Amino acid sequence: MEAEIISIGTEIILGQIVNTNARFLADQLRRLDIDAHWQTTTDDDPTRIQAAIRQAQTRAQLIFVCGGLGPTLDDQTMASTAAAIGVELALDDEQWQKIQADFVIRKTKMTPENIKMAYYLKGGQILANPTGMADGAYLNHQGHTYVVLPGPPREFKPMVTQSLLPLLKQQFGNDKAIFSHNLHFLGLPESQLMDEIEQVLDEAKLDDVLATSYVQPGEIQVRLTIHDAMQAQAEKKLAAAEQAIFKRVGRYCFGIGEHVTLAEQVVKLLREHQWTITGAESLTGGMFQSTICSAPGASKVFNGGFVTYAAQTKEQLLGVPKAVIDQYGVVSAQTAKAMAEGCQKKLNADVGVSFTGVAGPDDLEGQPAGTVWIGIAIKGQPTQTSQLHLSQKMATRQWIRQRSVQMGLLFTYWALQNKTN
Repeated sequence: MEAEIISIGTEIILGQIVNTNARFLADQLRRLDIDAHWQTTTDDDPTRIQAAIRQAQTRAQLIFVCGGLGPTLDDQTMASTAAAIGVELALDDEQWQKIQADFVIRKTKMTPENIKMAYYLKGGQILANPTGMADGAYLNHQGHTYVVLPGPPREFKPMVTQSLLPLLKQQFGNDKAIFSHNLHFLGLPESQLMDEIEQVLDEAKLDDVLATSYVQPGEIQVRLTIHDAMQAQAEKKLAAAEQAIFKRVGRYCFGIGEHVTLAEQVVKLLREHQWTITGAESLTGGMFQSTICSAPGASKVFNGGFVTYAAQTKEQLLGVPKAVIDQYGVVSAQTAKAMAEGCQKKLNADVGVSFTGVAGPDDLEGQPAGTVWIGIAIKGQPTQTSQLHLSQKMATRQWIRQRSVQMGLLFTYWALQNKTN
């Protein structure tokens, strides 16, 4: 089975948006043992859309055309697909009625172009859109299967999972079974992590467990996969692989599952302890506290915190002694310690986390961009401080700030785990 994913959108071509849909769809196809060996991206021009589809016909049986199903002039995907494969468009009367009713409810004037969202490929099946107005389409025609999907991820993903996957499993499903577990890591370079994991799998004689990595801004995802196995056998081997990996690099793994964030894991541990957390941030400017608040249940563990960018504000709001800053500077273990202890005491929290450092691009106090100190104060325990030397090659301000927050979460996670253990 050969598949091709064609992504439509001038915004993608110009680099104005990131094409997350293709990655998501490719991952879903992989789980069905469908190989998407080609991915093509083109703009909204109908001629180029048709050319991309005709090229895909020469090398793929299953062709996905994604994006451009809206009502505006540049949304030409459904009509261009029909033209490329030589079929007509059909109107989904029920969907057209829903679109008109929606405009009435919202008391918004509707333009005639909105009817475009109710057309699909004649002779095919309508793919329902659980979260939007535009129909998708699924058509078997002259030895090919064509799938047309919307562009916005909030519409794309639900249509794929709820409307498309059942049809793909019915038409292309086989007896092969693929089982995967996702592990989430932070704190080791990808190359070192994968070398360790490959050694572990080799030593444990788990050659049929495939480990692949995917680097994201705040973590490294490692997927363990077994092909062509019975479920009980596969789960047993995956569990053995996880256990062996944890013995070697388990300190750097903060979760297992499809969608796990470090902030969620920290909030979960805090709730188990019935503890509260606060933060005092300089270079990260509130990003740590915002990330904590993004996790469900954050209101149970976070009451507030501090953004203390200037040295004077550190003294006024946190009680950091002026003598400490004068002697050691703001980019120091001593200041990070005083900030963590200060915010913890001010809000009577169980955990206080501080960030101070150089976001760049210029040096500060003789320290280069990427020099960061993180402090963690926990009631009844000595305050911990850690220094980061973040890569100069990647040292944009935003990257340094994001990396600092993730490492602060990781250090907090370790401290909470040690308290549990």
